[in-house]
Amino acid sequence: MSLIFLPPPLQQINSEITRNAGVDLYVLRLDLMHPWVNGNKWFKLKYNLLEAKEKDFTTLLTFGGGYSNHIYATAAAGNLFGFRTIGVIRGEERLPLNPTLSFAVQQGMQLVYLNREMYRQRNTPALQEYLQQRFGEVFIIPEGGSNLNGVRGCTEIVSNAMLTAGYAYAFDHICVACGTATTLAGIALSLHEGQRAIAFPVLKNGAFLAQEIETFLTNYLASGSPAPSNWELMCDYHFGGYAKVNDELLLFSQQFTQQHGVPLDYVYTAKMFYGVMDLLQQGFFCKGDRLLLVHTGGLQGNVGMEERLQRFSKI
Repeated sequence: MSLIFLPPPLQQINSEITRNAGVDLYVLRLDLMHPWVNGNKWFKLKYNLLEAKEKDFTTLLTFGGGYSNHIYATAAAGNLFGFRTIGVIRGEERLPLNPTLSFAVQQGMQLVYLNREMYRQRNTPALQEYLQQRFGEVFIIPEGGSNLNGVRGCTEIVSNAMLTAGYAYAFDHICVACGTATTLAGIALSLHEGQRAIAFPVLKNGAFLAQEIETFLTNYLASGSPAPSNWELMCDYHFGGYAKVNDELLLFSQQFTQQHGVPLDYVYTAKMFYGVMDLLQQGFFCKGDRLLLVHTGGLQGNVGMEERLQRFSKI
């Protein structure tokens, strides 16, 4: 299965903060790989799509909120690879469709809405059986691509990119935003001795993700090999919870983009970048450390987020 991707470039960030901290900081620009299927979304979809193709499924069914990057990417990937797609959306239908869902429909995705109580049961056998009965033989991809296929794909994020760029062993810390823990688990599995993954949960009280990460690692290493402990969570940069932003985060994101030419999405990467810069100013990292920040894409969601913020500001 092939898709024309641009090699994700490495971009160095030079700023007063990095100079004072004495570190080298680079961004892995996964957001530039493809206009629609980019960031960590492609890596989490890749082996799910391959399994669906190998098992002769013609329809993909997945889950997400109204502004979901995963819904957006699955709709586009399904269209590119000849799958019919169904998106099960949390909440009630709202018309006109927002930019994310409008794009999904343009890519051929059928949208189905579940109230929040039913949506919470999305991973239960009962609801999945109901969906199979309603839509027939569909290949179900969990919300966010958060399964072992997703983990497998994410093992390739750092290793492939770094080998291509010639930096395979050069980074001490790899930093990434964390929602479902799938990407962090895959990155942790791919690191070399002495490297460490640092995840920034975008959800409030994100410490619970530690158990999710351990489960992913243990299940992926079914051979009984010990799960790697080369990772940690930084849980203080959620800005109030998932998809929550404030003026401080908005200002940081806008200034970072102006100064370095790296656009950030408000839900994931802005929080991680803010956290890294704050930790640098606190002296968390050692002088001489080399940091890699993984830009996981998701910029499509900024349009809808900005529309929502404008509406709220008028209330």
